[in-house]
Amino acid sequence: MTAVRLLRVPLSIGCSPAAALRALREDSLSFALVGRWAGSGAIVGSSPVRVAAPGDDPFDLLDELPRVEGETNADAVGGGWFGWLGYGLGARVETLPPPPPRPVPLPPFQLAYYDHLLRLDAEGRWWFEALATPARESALHARLALLSERLAAVLGPRPTDDAEHRAPAPSVNGDANTHRAPPRFRIAGGGAVAHLAAVRECRERIAAGEIFQANVCLRFEAAWDGDVAELFATASERLQPAYGAAFPTPWGGIASLSPELFLRRRGGAVETAPIKGTIARDATPDSDAGTIARDATPDSDAARAALVASKKDHAEHVMIVDLMRNDLGRVSRYGTVEAARTPEAQAHPGLWHLVSRVRGELRPEVGDGELLRATFPPGSVTGAPKVQALHVISELEGTARELYTGAVGFASPIAGLELNVAIRTFEARDGRLWLGAGGGIVADSDPLAELEECHVKARPLIAAIGGVLDEAPPAETSHVSSLLALTPTRRRPDPALGVFETLLVSDRVALRAEAHLARLSASTRVLYGRPLPARLAKQVDEAAAGAGPGQWRLRVALIVDDKGEPAAELSSGPLPTRSLPIALAPVTLPGGLGAHKWLDRRLLDALALELRATALLLDADDTVLEAAWGSVFVVEGTRLVTPPADGRILSGVTRAALLQRAADAGLRPSEEPLTVARLHAADALLITSALGLALPATLSAEPQSDGTLAVRIARRLHTLLLAADSPAATPA
Repeated sequence: MTAVRLLRVPLSIGCSPAAALRALREDSLSFALVGRWAGSGAIVGSSPVRVAAPGDDPFDLLDELPRVEGETNADAVGGGWFGWLGYGLGARVETLPPPPPRPVPLPPFQLAYYDHLLRLDAEGRWWFEALATPARESALHARLALLSERLAAVLGPRPTDDAEHRAPAPSVNGDANTHRAPPRFRIAGGGAVAHLAAVRECRERIAAGEIFQANVCLRFEAAWDGDVAELFATASERLQPAYGAAFPTPWGGIASLSPELFLRRRGGAVETAPIKGTIARDATPDSDAGTIARDATPDSDAARAALVASKKDHAEHVMIVDLMRNDLGRVSRYGTVEAARTPEAQAHPGLWHLVSRVRGELRPEVGDGELLRATFPPGSVTGAPKVQALHVISELEGTARELYTGAVGFASPIAGLELNVAIRTFEARDGRLWLGAGGGIVADSDPLAELEECHVKARPLIAAIGGVLDEAPPAETSHVSSLLALTPTRRRPDPALGVFETLLVSDRVALRAEAHLARLSASTRVLYGRPLPARLAKQVDEAAAGAGPGQWRLRVALIVDDKGEPAAELSSGPLPTRSLPIALAPVTLPGGLGAHKWLDRRLLDALALELRATALLLDADDTVLEAAWGSVFVVEGTRLVTPPADGRILSGVTRAALLQRAADAGLRPSEEPLTVARLHAADALLITSALGLALPATLSAEPQSDGTLAVRIARRLHTLLLAADSPAATPA
């Protein structure tokens, strides 16, 4: 193990953490931790000496720390691993079902080793700290000089007046972009109704004895192309989070404003401080401004008293404290795990929380990696029993969690391990900004109250970045079916098994091959971070040419091997025969199957056998998504309507071609939400796919009709789509 010594130099600079982060933005992987981290005001760093590779085990990495020689300062951090661990890493600890759709996947984790950093201590003084080795000595002194120069150029000397210590908070979109409209957040996926349905289903599972509690969450999402570092600067200045963190990246990044400590280990002592139980603070000047009322007294807030008296919140809290005691007990010395008898009501921006501290003494051989494996993901954002709650979450939530409810922080050879619970956390990528919110569901949870709790948690955060929260009441629905029961033999598709495309070969030409391969390429890059094999387009042409005259099916399966390399498998065969009209049977799967064509078809095959019909997938709000193997269209007069490709459905290649060519058939195409009621009332119901092109369909519960209009329209569209090989543009 490498030996290092602590290098610690005071800086005669005064600035806000946000300004310090801004000064380091040109460096690689800059970051900022703000709040109570290591008992200080902030930790800011950049230019790591090692970056974790995608194939690394993030839990093992946290134990790869150098040995510190010589004297250390109890207040120092020096350096170490900094970054975040996504919620999905729980699948490395427990055997879990595949997650719901991931509209915008993030890397499963981001960790980098920094051998130097800037640290703002509790007294407001900045320090340059480093874990120095002889080989890095000169480089560290050069970094000290460079960073001192940058900070001095931007900020000038350290102010003597404490009131001058903080720089003004910049606009969330940057000073040059203050004209931009504020980001408008809406509930992603099935919206508020879907969350209400998930809460009701969770209560039924509690009543059946499957679980005691589950933390069911939703996602607020907005279109956004701003800067994560500036967003964090604005929000952290206003909210003063206890465990704030910003990790901007070239693709977006994360800005965590968490109030919750997940783990703190110093030596063998470990503690966690779960939050469970929340209520909005009474309207006061402090709470309205979003700042923490540090001078709040027990009688100063009626909301606090209501929270303390709430049997439901205390029931949630007790279960999670017991869960955390159990998690720490797996790695602590016998008899050392303890927790306070009653939780403390703490004031946070716009909210009161119930908080407890659970402490233990680790066994001598336990490192940070083993500690994480015993406790991850945090119990306060999962439920009890924990493993079964993780299963329930994967079945009821409409979108997969990325970083949200994972952890952010550091592992240092001097300061130990410290991680927050990644709640109150903005995540950004591909022009989207999202924020998770949820709550613990117990036997007597009220669905509307749980939905309101999500809004209560989101409001001060969205307001702090100048955003707008769309709080439209849940829409009325004519039909909400029971959620599809997922079982060990009937689960969501497993992304690890690969993706595929099916192409129609007509007289030795693969129709719309370019669009199919573009969609396959997008899925491969998003899911596996790899491009398609270089010769695949040529292989498709060769396979089509060798198929013979007439019409054939060509399947291109993309499978990733143990080393993460994609390999394509091509196979051809006759077209499937289908009874017309296609009988559709509605089933409700929260979030649907997402935007990728999964090679794992076990769920859909099981549904076909059970239903004796083609599954028509609905979201939990009665929104029609797609059929098991095709896109759904309805004809209403001269309008041709299909659900929007919003990340919950496969953006079909034939679907896109039909939208492009519908006018040639005298139809006006439109993408808008559909319900089962609209399908019943439509003049015609159609299914499109690469092989069937356009086929008439009917709901299996309907009395059978001759379907003359649907058949006639389907034939016209079928001929239109087959008429020429004019590849559609890649669907958005």
